[in-house]
Amino acid sequence: MEDLQPTSLLQDLINICMRSFCDPSRLERLLSSTGVPGQPINSRARDDALQQCGLPILKLLLHLSNLIKNHVGDYDFILQRLDDMIALATEKFYAFPFKDVPPCWQQLFREASQNSGLRSSCLESNQMDELVHVLDMALIMAGPPDSDLSQAEITNVLVILQKMHLASVEWEQDKPATKRRKLAAGHKDSWNRFPICSPFVPPVANSISRMQLPTLDTFQKHMSQPNNPDLGPEPVIITGVLDHWPARNENSWKNPTYLLSKTIGGRRLVPIELGRSYVDEGWGQKIISFKEFMEQYILLDTESPALATGYLAQHNLFTQIPSLRHDIAIPDYCYTSPPPPHSSSPLAEKHSRMPELDEPLLNAWFGPAGTISPLHTDPYHNILSQVVGRKYIRLYAPRESGKLYARGVEDGGVDMENTSEVDIGPLSGWDGTEQEKAKAHEKFPSFKDAQFVDCILEEGECLYIPVGWWHYVRSLSVSFSVSFWFN
Repeated sequence: MEDLQPTSLLQDLINICMRSFCDPSRLERLLSSTGVPGQPINSRARDDALQQCGLPILKLLLHLSNLIKNHVGDYDFILQRLDDMIALATEKFYAFPFKDVPPCWQQLFREASQNSGLRSSCLESNQMDELVHVLDMALIMAGPPDSDLSQAEITNVLVILQKMHLASVEWEQDKPATKRRKLAAGHKDSWNRFPICSPFVPPVANSISRMQLPTLDTFQKHMSQPNNPDLGPEPVIITGVLDHWPARNENSWKNPTYLLSKTIGGRRLVPIELGRSYVDEGWGQKIISFKEFMEQYILLDTESPALATGYLAQHNLFTQIPSLRHDIAIPDYCYTSPPPPHSSSPLAEKHSRMPELDEPLLNAWFGPAGTISPLHTDPYHNILSQVVGRKYIRLYAPRESGKLYARGVEDGGVDMENTSEVDIGPLSGWDGTEQEKAKAHEKFPSFKDAQFVDCILEEGECLYIPVGWWHYVRSLSVSFSVSFWFN
């Protein structure tokens, strides 16, 4: 790759990386205080967390930081030692449930990754891919840093990389047509729109009520004064909420090229699920670039065989890529006062212990037609917003839980009591062989008596899902949804 980057952008990148990610003086101060009696340790502070990794690791990290800062030493040695620390931290991730991983190993993963990116990218301007890769791996594997300042530093680096990418694109477009990189036949058109397919569309049997932009008071009343107190607040489709979103207008998420442009030319990494549903045999996960995800799982012609079903599911994409967050808005309904979990839910006590959220939790759901979220329930109220495409959704009230065969705690101590054993497809006659359908009815005899409501959630609509309601979700096209959890 030719060095196309403006000198000012490259210098800005080097300066901010060296200032933010490579600071031997900070590590020296940390080493001098390690082991001092009475020294306070705050697990949320990156330095104090790193301190818990122990003196040998701190000394090695300081040594490597000095080599990078001073541009000396054997670069292969530096990278190998940094990779060793990343591998050590990764081992610790798998030794604990993710929520219980000691913060020191998360911070070590971040520090070693960022220093690795410094060596391979800031000092060699043409290796943008590697720097994006190491920063995103740190964000995905270790989570965002606790410090707002640290998060801002990472965001600033990614913003500069985005500008550098756009500059290279403009340079490419200014070249004479005969010298531009040739696109494969049909490639350009495939990035202008998502493929259209015609999958099976389940019939709607028990329609959900609808509201056109209800006032906050009307929505509050819907939740707090339900028509049937024995049922509690019920799901409702809300229209008009997304009409003003940039994602539905000038920054349309229906345009694959626009999404690619917001991900540094598709270089940003995303975690995807492989398989139709997370309860299916053979289901797995992997981290790939956004461009690879689009090319391999989203933009395939309907007649082309996919590698597997790939789904970017329940991912906090908007913390990772803030520029996409600017294309949407949290619905005002998330700032009302929802009722506690309904007493008819077996999980009511567990859900009521969830900490109160300061702000709604946002997650992205992006995948091709045919992705399925199996019948499950969530510990928060939810405004599910359909930005692109359409989905079939079926919901069961908490009082139907006894007929839905919750999974409970499974092998390895994984708590799956929020997920049903039932596969809606075969039991409804949509999927599977006749033998599989008969076996499902025999295994789950009470399921046929469970009452439900259902809908096709169309592009531009929202669905309010009360806490504790079981729901099954089936994509009917390429689909991009955003969930807003609140309590």
